Amino acid sequence: MKLNVKSFALTVGIIWGLCIFLGTWWIIVWDGSSADMTWLGQMYRGYTVTPLGCLIGLVWGFVDGFIVGMVFAWLYNLILPKEKKKKTTSKSKKKK
Repeated sequence: MKLNVKSFALTVGIIWGLCIFLGTWWIIVWDGSSADMTWLGQMYRGYTVTPLGCLIGLVWGFVDGFIVGMVFAWLYNLILPKEKKKKTTSKSKKKK
């Protein structure tokens, strides 16, 4: 079964963006806002643990997830036909 590259990329982008958004709010609720540099702040320019930062993280997370999902689905579809050929040739050899 082949993956739809656009749909998979969109799904991964939305999920990763929401994870960053909700994770930031989780930290804000329990520890409060902070403009200190975080690990994500080093990767995603402009990201901080603030209400504005969570929106910036949402956008960066979506873009990052979209690209990763697109590359993953493309590679999966590229490798899949080769695996199917191996399985069908091995099955045909067993029948003979």
